[in-house]
Order: sequence, then C-alpha cells, then structure tokens
Amino acid sequence: MDTHTLPSAPSTPAVPRFDTKIAVLLREDLQPWQRLNVTAFLVSGLGTAVPELIGEPYADADGTAYLPMFRQPVLVFEGAGELLTSAHARALSRSLPVAVFTAELFGTGNDRDNRAAVRAVPTAGLDLVGLALHGPRNAVDKVLKGARMHP
Repeated sequence: MDTHTLPSAPSTPAVPRFDTKIAVLLREDLQPWQRLNVTAFLVSGLGTAVPELIGEPYADADGTAYLPMFRQPVLVFEGAGELLTSAHARALSRSLPVAVFTAELFGTGNDRDNRAAVRAVPTAGLDLVGLALHGPRNAVDKVLKGARMHP
C-alpha cells in the first residue's frame, strides 16, 4: 500500500461578496459592436464619479506597470427599450449614480457633441440604448427588475 500523499492544493480564498453592485443595462436590439462600445463608454463614467470603485494599479512579474481597474465585477444585463426607460426612472428616484448612452450618440463623433445630444432631449424623451449604475446591491437589483443577464 502506498502511503505517499500528494501535496494538497493551496486553498482558494473565498470570493468576496460586495455590498454594492456595478451594472450595465443594454437595449437588447444592439449590434455586437454597439454593445461593446456602449458598455465601455458607460463604465468609464462610473469610475470617475465613484473613485472608490477603482482598485490599485497592476504590475507584472517584470515590474511593468498597468492601469488600475474596478475592484469588483461589472455585471451586464439586457432588456427591451421600455425596460431601460423604467430602470432609468427607478435609478434616478433612488439617487443612484447613472451614466446614459442614447441612440443619438452613435451619430456623433466627440464628447462635446455627445453632451449636446443628451442635453437637447428632456429626461422622459431620452432614447436610451444603455445605462450603467452603481449602488447598494438590493437597490441595483430593484432598478434592474425584469432585466436578464447578457448572453
């Protein structure tokens, strides 16, 4: 009988459960390139508005430095246009930080024109194709009620 035992694998630390949630909600009819573009634009707003979401810079074994990223996962959801409208209203009613991307922004080419396109439309008339938000888990879950995880 072999009494030799294999070394045990190092224990994996438990994945932390965050008290807050970062979420992106995309309109379900977007093209793949639009989904990626909208998500990238939206999450950039959260990092500037909520600086504590950003972790420490990265470095590889050679000491090459890399930019810091969010400290927690970004969950991406999708839903119909009506769901984006209601989620937007719920997020605003809860005073959560929200970034918006409207359909008009696909036709602009710079930040100044992007801001002007959003400013030209009343809140209730925004043609939302995506939004990003951050807040307490339960509040974000309520805002996203009816959304499904992005495939």
